[in-house]
Amino acid sequence: MSKHMVMFISFVLTLTVLPETGATVKYNITNTAAETLGGVRYENQIGFKYSKHTLKSSTLFIWRIFQQKDKAERANVTHVHLFIDDMDGVAYCENDEIHVSTNYIAGYQADLKTEFSGVIYHEMTHVWQWNGNDSAPQGLIEGIADFVRLKSGHIPTHWVQPGQGDQWDQGYDVTARFLDHCEGLRNGFVAELNKKMRYGYSVDYFVDLVGKTVDLLWSEYKAAYHS
Repeated sequence: MSKHMVMFISFVLTLTVLPETGATVKYNITNTAAETLGGVRYENQIGFKYSKHTLKSSTLFIWRIFQQKDKAERANVTHVHLFIDDMDGVAYCENDEIHVSTNYIAGYQADLKTEFSGVIYHEMTHVWQWNGNDSAPQGLIEGIADFVRLKSGHIPTHWVQPGQGDQWDQGYDVTARFLDHCEGLRNGFVAELNKKMRYGYSVDYFVDLVGKTVDLLWSEYKAAYHS
């Protein structure tokens, strides 16, 4: 299909002011590939209404996970734009834009709404999380996003089980499971780690929070599931 024939469908959503946070977040949703198989499936099985609910609920959930009750503790984001695009891969986040693949939507075989929610929770975490001014390991950044997805309950069947993986900053589900282990050692561990990464990153943050190096924590984590 030529680019000039692509139908663009947009839906603008503005959340009301939240008394407990004093924040207003505006959401735009644009289906740039409405005539593709995945774009049609998005319209029929997900749609703007469900997307609105997921965007709103994921934002509030992330603020709670990160223990960010006050606006000053959060990234200065007042607008998030969700694009449903004809592209490869699954999804990605760039600043305050989330892009989800219609190719992925078209081919996904299990519960599409649950998967879509999980993807949005992951990508929305990138909107709100701190990354140590781009100095934190990418595996840790992706692991925190999947940790949020883990806590939201939108867990894919292909994820690794606790104790699996090769290194703590392998990323995604491996690192998410490891961070969940650390959360068990200190309630609010991920929130505190995220706060520390607002202006920079050091591997010593793990020592600061639980009194052990990350390598020792990883060794103990692996040993706990060895049997």
